[in-house]
Amino acid sequence: MTSILVVLTAFGQGVAQPSKVHSSFKPGEVWTDTEGNHINAHGGGILFHDGTYYWFGEHKVEGKNGNKAMVGVSCYSSTDLYNWKNEGVALPVAAEGSGSDIEKGSVIERPKVIYNEKTKKFVMWFHLELKGQGYAAARTAVATSDKPTGPFTFIRSLRPHAGLWPKNATEAHKTVPIVVTDNDPKWEQKVAAGAYLQRDFEGGQMSRDMTLFVDDDGTAYHIASSEENRTLHISKLTDDYLGFTDDYVRIFPGGRNEAPAVFKKDGKYYMITSGLTGWAPNPARSAVSDDMMKGWKELGNPVRGTEDEQKTTFWSQSTFVLPIQGKKDSFIFMGDRWRPQNPIDGRYIWLPITFEEGKPVLRWQDEWKLDTSEKKQTKR
Repeated sequence: MTSILVVLTAFGQGVAQPSKVHSSFKPGEVWTDTEGNHINAHGGGILFHDGTYYWFGEHKVEGKNGNKAMVGVSCYSSTDLYNWKNEGVALPVAAEGSGSDIEKGSVIERPKVIYNEKTKKFVMWFHLELKGQGYAAARTAVATSDKPTGPFTFIRSLRPHAGLWPKNATEAHKTVPIVVTDNDPKWEQKVAAGAYLQRDFEGGQMSRDMTLFVDDDGTAYHIASSEENRTLHISKLTDDYLGFTDDYVRIFPGGRNEAPAVFKKDGKYYMITSGLTGWAPNPARSAVSDDMMKGWKELGNPVRGTEDEQKTTFWSQSTFVLPIQGKKDSFIFMGDRWRPQNPIDGRYIWLPITFEEGKPVLRWQDEWKLDTSEKKQTKR
């Protein structure tokens, strides 16, 4: 029997929607869970474990507080990637007045979960901004659970690598101060040269938009936008995935990259990022390397389509690249269409990644299925 449920529109009004079984992806449309409610897992990432996909994301609410963490990190499960069951709140925020770093009203963004084969623990990292501080804290945070659906237990937040230079730091970074003054006409160049790397040396490096990647040998990496979002930092995590080793590097200094998403194909590491324009969409970027910790080369905008589509990445921002289980070299680009005026109504843009001349490529498809991901679909 078909049930009728309420889905919130961009204006917060209730519109009756029938729950249904999904058999394809329809990027940009309201994507309902198995109960008929709009999936609430923004800025998310996916873990595949024991035959099931788990989608973790930011639980948004209506109105002016919609982009603050009022509930926590949500979790959904699926075996086919089309139909998702709401598993509830995997990591709840702490109570108001508790003084916790993840107190209700803080900012929790881009949660990613990986599984540690040695400890048998599920480990979640996320970008955290402390309550009442806007985006000044620029911290990363970690939580763990014995089950993929949680509940996760918050461990700590931090700015990583306090008192440590990146492996590719120069002697000048360590010994020649770079001074940046107000209204400095060379501000961007000095930041790229390492001004904020030096500034944050003692207290730890900034960490905002982030993702995780586990390599074939089990090594886990934390990739984050640092230095006031001007430079990406790639860090090796400890064997238990609960902390940082001393091994980290800067890549694309001054490149203004956000929203990193990393995947591996044919022994090469690929990265898709966005530019730096706040909630507004911008042209995606892509890059490749033979080594996670060095040698990254830019490949340009992966989007193929109209000028508007290329300029806006189909009006979305990257959050994760999902390898499709059982389909060799098949990957899904996951992006978000942010709606900052009513964040709960944000939409999901999932598209297949194809390759041309060794470069990842994204093309718009109104509707597509896993078994037709490499075929041309209806063009918008």
